[in-house]
Amino acid sequence: MADKDVLDRVIKVTARVLNLNPSEVKPEHNFSVDLGAESVQSVELVAAFEEEFGLELDEDAALAVETVGGAAEFIGKCLKK
Repeated sequence: MADKDVLDRVIKVTARVLNLNPSEVKPEHNFSVDLGAESVQSVELVAAFEEEFGLELDEDAALAVETVGGAAEFIGKCLKK
């Protein structure tokens, strides 16, 4: 399970990049299927997560993450390294 602070920040960034209300973004949501992210927006999300968390993410691994909760877990693991 992802850290609540990390999850909250992932939701905030996701909502900002995809022009959604943060209350509409849930951990189980799939970025493309549920939230309508297109491939260009997926790359924007990775960049926004890097900026938010001060990380450099492996882009291929980051783009393979499909859900909001999965992104929070992935980022949480990167923060622990």
